Amino acid sequence: MDILTHEPASSGDGSWRLTPADQVLIAAKSRANRLRFAIMLLFFRERGRFPRSAEEIDAETIMALTSALDVPHLSGALAFDGADRTLERQRAEIRALFGFREATVADAAALGRWLRDSAVAQSRDHDRLAAELEARCRTLGIEPPTPDRVERIVRGAVRAYEDRFTTALHGRLALAVRDRLDALLRPAAVATSADDDVESPTPGARALLNFVRGDPGRASVDSVMREVERLETIRAIGLPADLFAGALPHEIELYRQRVAVQPPSDLRRLPDAVRITWLAAFVHLRGRALTDSLIELLIETVHAIGARAERRVEQQVLNELRQVSGKKNLLFEIANVSLAQPDGTVRQVIFPVVGEQTLRDLVREWQSGTLYRKSLRATIRNSYAGHYRRMVPKLLDALDFHSNNALHRPVIDGLALVRRHAASHQRYLPIDEVVPIDGVVRPLWREAVVDTDANGQTRVNRLTYEICVLEALRERLRSKEIWVVGADRYRNPDEDLPADFVEKRTAYYAALGLPLDPNGFISGLQEEMRAALSQLEAGLSRNPHVKITAKRGGWITLSPLQAQPDPENVEALKAEVSAIWPMTSLLDMVKETDLRLNFTDALGSPTAYETLDRATLRPRLLLCLHGLGTNTGLTRMDAARHGGPTYRELLYTRRRYITPDRLRQAIATVTNGTLRARNPALWGEGTTACASDSKHFGAWDQNLTAQWHVRYGGRGIMIYWHVEKKSLCIYSQLKSPSSSEVAAMIEGVIRHCTEMAVDRQYVDSHGQSEVAFAFCRLLGFQLLPRLKNIGRQRLYRPVAGQPDAYPRLQHVLTRPIDWELIRQQYDEMVKYTTALRLGTAETEAILRRFTRNNLQHPTYRALAELGKAVKTIFLCRYLHDEALRREINDGLNVIEHWNSANDFVFFARRGELVSNRREDQEISMLSLHLLQNCMVFVNTLMLQQVLAQPHWANRLTPRDRHAITPLIWDHVNPYGRYELDMESRIPILT
Repeated sequence: MDILTHEPASSGDGSWRLTPADQVLIAAKSRANRLRFAIMLLFFRERGRFPRSAEEIDAETIMALTSALDVPHLSGALAFDGADRTLERQRAEIRALFGFREATVADAAALGRWLRDSAVAQSRDHDRLAAELEARCRTLGIEPPTPDRVERIVRGAVRAYEDRFTTALHGRLALAVRDRLDALLRPAAVATSADDDVESPTPGARALLNFVRGDPGRASVDSVMREVERLETIRAIGLPADLFAGALPHEIELYRQRVAVQPPSDLRRLPDAVRITWLAAFVHLRGRALTDSLIELLIETVHAIGARAERRVEQQVLNELRQVSGKKNLLFEIANVSLAQPDGTVRQVIFPVVGEQTLRDLVREWQSGTLYRKSLRATIRNSYAGHYRRMVPKLLDALDFHSNNALHRPVIDGLALVRRHAASHQRYLPIDEVVPIDGVVRPLWREAVVDTDANGQTRVNRLTYEICVLEALRERLRSKEIWVVGADRYRNPDEDLPADFVEKRTAYYAALGLPLDPNGFISGLQEEMRAALSQLEAGLSRNPHVKITAKRGGWITLSPLQAQPDPENVEALKAEVSAIWPMTSLLDMVKETDLRLNFTDALGSPTAYETLDRATLRPRLLLCLHGLGTNTGLTRMDAARHGGPTYRELLYTRRRYITPDRLRQAIATVTNGTLRARNPALWGEGTTACASDSKHFGAWDQNLTAQWHVRYGGRGIMIYWHVEKKSLCIYSQLKSPSSSEVAAMIEGVIRHCTEMAVDRQYVDSHGQSEVAFAFCRLLGFQLLPRLKNIGRQRLYRPVAGQPDAYPRLQHVLTRPIDWELIRQQYDEMVKYTTALRLGTAETEAILRRFTRNNLQHPTYRALAELGKAVKTIFLCRYLHDEALRREINDGLNVIEHWNSANDFVFFARRGELVSNRREDQEISMLSLHLLQNCMVFVNTLMLQQVLAQPHWANRLTPRDRHAITPLIWDHVNPYGRYELDMESRIPILT
């Protein structure tokens, strides 16, 4: 009999099935050994190894096997290890049955080499590598070694891979380059005297590495000059451009993180090859990051020049200009007295009737348009010449600009022209220079750029032209029509796309679930549009909540949703939770979550070793997370007085173990644990809907992320949350107030690392656009926004040549969709969608090309057309179906509730982020995210325990079930415990 050809052991519901052949084998064993033999047989068939403990087998599965085999259930635990000869004989029999053998010392060495050559480059995670090793053993027909042996093999493979990698890279670098890398770990050298060239470090100076690690600060000339100095320091090291050509991005990032968390003194003690490799990776990525920062400083600084000038001029004009009313009456009075006394002077005839000041106000009002433009240009020019221009030569020397589009060639030529004359003090550019005007100078500046000199020749004003070039450069950089050599987010946009798209085109289309033929895609979309428009048309007469009128050229009137009745029993349920667990410490909830889910295991050191055991590290990590997530800080988490960790120990833990990437892994652990812990009878089956929105947090403003926000009246940052329908946050992002919410929405859906599959995404008006509708359709999920300006929306026609179709919708119907444009650009749209799915570049970097500043891009125009079609389908459904509108509204109410909990948890320091470092801000955000998810996890267990009591049986109404949320905090204390001891006194020196 051939066991390998039998049915799969798992039935898909968590249990195992016994085949007839299995039952024959098991029946040959003694009754006492049948259950254990059956478990080992079925487990080996599924995993390629034997169970290591009874905990690996579900209790229900054991009970089912006990019943199927008609053997007594063992009261004690099943033993699967030890030196039992019967156990060894059974194992040997099962191994032989499947054609497996035990691993030898030679096998262990071969497996280590295989891991080194094939798996370690992909991941350094030991659990993942151990799983890869077990899969390899199954392929080779080898029973995997013991867990301890597997761990040693994995560690040895990682060490061998890194030794080989670092030795090879060290050998590729010239001695001079290695010396310059080592110089980063020493203070900057200065000459000891003016008479010699001997250099020595400045006493007490910081290592050069700490200087180049620094953040850019807010947009200003000083920040630009400092970033240029850092970039020059990095470039002076002279790393070969192809040094990391064969390395995967996450490998280089791992080495960079190791440099980031260790002080220079620790790095100096590392072996030469290791130290040089880590520093080289840091320099390689830091150069790209500095280039990006420099570009962002340029974009923000150029914007600041104009914005500050506009505010100054507007205030000046408002102060000087008084609107003159009654102009027609004044004109009549002037005409009347002028005709009555045609020979009189103006002062004698006109001024007594109208007044000299009134006439002056009239002239000033008439000139105000021209005056405003002239004043604005003059203010910008004076500000640029007097302060900002000194940064331009440095910027142009540090950044190498390119464009792949000939349309933007004038800006590149203009930059070259500015670079050639950067040191000039002449008023005009040389007369023999070819100066590109079209595509560079916008209408506001046209009359100020072109001037006439004393000889009557047409000349170009040098400083004014530089301002125009910088403004044009800013717009092209934002849309990535101009890119920069050595940047990351602002690199060549062609590098954002998958390089193997042509070779793997069929696979990429299949991964997105899209047809290769654009005609099939288009015909399906047209049919959906027809069906949606027909449904809205047919139901409009019976829909009392929607009216379409001719007002304002076509207007949609939509009645607000009626309020739902209050749930009957939710308040009583919350009160019972508070009575059973009154004033539960938030820190205890985080601790309980970790004890159940072990999320702190994800918070490991990026270095190859850890000096602290997990028993010591775990309480320190929990205290750090609580201090960061509540914004109280690490100082107030100091527990030395009670025998706990000190502030310095917590600070070391924070710097060494808590990074954004590892926090995201911990959050995913808690999120997945919560999803698995839910009782479907209470919470329903697995949810696939998610809502997203941003919340403003005050923040220090000496950085590029914090910006002034008009709505909130202060500087700050935005945190963009993705929260599923039962108040569990699956993803969070730190963003500036002016950055794209559409990019953040798409990023969260495709980057969250949880087990949840999102197929519906609720957003408000800021989280949607036509391009967003297009990409969401191509990525395979529905974008469901709550639109504020619903009255002005328009519906597009599915085909041309049917102007009388859908008569009830005529007032809001507009032109047909340009399907030919979509057909032509279908492959390009799929290519960009694949780039989003694979993460070949940041989502926002890819979407920069598709903004209204880049209307001529053919792929943008095609995406906009596709978005119009998809949005039309959505609008028809939205207007026709009240249940859909309520579903969207409910989803967005959930995220508003999540935002309210932010204020409760992140309570300290008025909820303001108190760091200018972006990484610190991101870690605070992720810690807040983790703490709230821990609260949701524990509350889920509490609610389920309360509702399992008999007096709650059949008590909840459908409205109650809909309204129940695990995000409640009346019973939670985030502030800590206050102790009053009347016997103790504060020691005071006398």
